[in-house]
Amino acid sequence: MSIRRLMNKQVLFLLFVALLLVIGGCSNANDENTEDSESTDSMDGMDHSNMDMSSPGDVPEDLKEAENPTYKVGSQAIMENDHIAGMKGAVATIRGAYDTTVYTISYTPTTGGERVENHKWVIHEEIKDAGNEPFEPGMEVTISADHMEGMGGVSAEIDSAEKMTVYMVDFTPTTGGEEVKNHKWVTESELSKPE
Repeated sequence: MSIRRLMNKQVLFLLFVALLLVIGGCSNANDENTEDSESTDSMDGMDHSNMDMSSPGDVPEDLKEAENPTYKVGSQAIMENDHIAGMKGAVATIRGAYDTTVYTISYTPTTGGERVENHKWVIHEEIKDAGNEPFEPGMEVTISADHMEGMGGVSAEIDSAEKMTVYMVDFTPTTGGEEVKNHKWVTESELSKPE
């Protein structure tokens, strides 16, 4: 066997081994990404990995500002919820406080996939043709908000409804990363006063 032919076989063997290493590396990266997305699952079983935590800060025109909120605009509060990894324990700056009816909803995303159960939160003004009267649990509604991919325009079932103050907040996740701006929505019971 000639030296040239032997070298060609060695080169092909090395290329094959390199290809296997690359494929193995991609597989491990996918496993790590799966673990990361699982860490964004909240205690209530909702996957918020595709939730857009920041927003431009626009609110519905007919949303009423709270007259005397517990947490004033510009003040700080501690986040007590864990809807998304990095929320619980984060210091939030209040950007807006509004009095409205707040809903948890269940729906199947327009993009397909598993049904989302008890999504927190959608407010009355984010429901198409809402009118003045609050919706009751069990009613079917169309959602105008697009907090998560596949939510906008979806038909959803109202799971719970409660009149309360909701807040739009800025915060830096406790897990690190960029500051989240104008996050919608956090309820008063999900905040506490800083010590």
